[in-house]
Amino acid sequence: MNQWPDATTTLPRDGTEGALVGRIWRPGLGPSVVAVRESGVYDVTDTFATVRDLCEEPDPAGRLRAAPGERVAGLDDLLANTPADTRDTRRPWLLAPVDLQAVKAAGVTFVVSMLERVIEERVRGDASEAEAARAHIRDLVGGDVAALRPGSEQAAALKEILVAQGAWSQYLEVGIGPDAEIFTKAPVLAAVGSAADAGVHRSSRWNNPEPEVVLAVSSTGAVVGATLGNDVNLRDVEGRSALLLPQAKDNNASAALGPFLRLFEPGFGIDDVRRATVTLTVEGTDGHRLDAESSMSAISRDPLDLVAQLIGPHHQYPDGAVLYLGTMFAPVADRDAPGQGFTHHDGDFVTVATPRLGTLVNRIRPSDACAPWTFGIADLMRSLAARGAL
Repeated sequence: MNQWPDATTTLPRDGTEGALVGRIWRPGLGPSVVAVRESGVYDVTDTFATVRDLCEEPDPAGRLRAAPGERVAGLDDLLANTPADTRDTRRPWLLAPVDLQAVKAAGVTFVVSMLERVIEERVRGDASEAEAARAHIRDLVGGDVAALRPGSEQAAALKEILVAQGAWSQYLEVGIGPDAEIFTKAPVLAAVGSAADAGVHRSSRWNNPEPEVVLAVSSTGAVVGATLGNDVNLRDVEGRSALLLPQAKDNNASAALGPFLRLFEPGFGIDDVRRATVTLTVEGTDGHRLDAESSMSAISRDPLDLVAQLIGPHHQYPDGAVLYLGTMFAPVADRDAPGQGFTHHDGDFVTVATPRLGTLVNRIRPSDACAPWTFGIADLMRSLAARGAL
């Protein structure tokens, strides 16, 4: 049954045992950094004006655990007041758990989704041609592509074969070549959190969710935590031309993150990300249900290798970044007409979950029907200055 999440379904399997940081909107104060604890949600903005500031600390998890704060609400109350169409603006609600970090994404990091990107390119975004193209591409590639290490001699040899057969693709280049695809998913502060509407451009007729683990990276390149993301994707738009990637990826409310950022500490770290299995459920108002899962163990590039290509001598992020790690989920089963594959309907509930990070839930709406993004960096600075947090 379609429904918004509560505290039980939102928190990681071990509840508030982890160092969980989030953001909420407090009427009269604006965006506030919060620690999620067993006894409630605590405003720690007086210690950390932004999540960015916390992530720049030498020991973010330890600093969050030690930070004093004002109890604002119970998690159930926050979640219940977050959906925009029923929100009481006199009470606080949940936001995405990051603020000043650049929002980046790595594409084509799983073989299954890599082949689907090749198919999108071949059919120029026409879903009705996808199945025939899918069979042709798999015949040409053959073998266990998942075992290839991107940038290796074996990958280079496969590239030569595919070029000779006229089957090379820009998606195969970033899938098995030396350089990863890393792009800007959304502007700073534009991401939506759990229990919020997520946007699909009204013109799209072939699109899907992309459930992913998302890393939080400090300005020095240190990975300090992880959360969940839905990299909402317009397959028809990107399939028409890869140069339309910004239109396919960056629309109002099309970047979802949450529910909270779980900071790394003893007992939870990058190896937990490498072992994670991310589940996806889509429930439509038409009764359609889709269940899938994505195992991070099948990723072609190690998460730390992706971080190394995100940030370094050629790319600096003084406020840090968050990085969607990609997905192996590429739905091919028909939802509507035969041969059309999966696409979203207005009102779909999308649930992305993994035990150590919790559950991210969003309802799909046309982008122009979602709450517009109106609160930017200048607004945040004014808000923090007004409350004496800067």
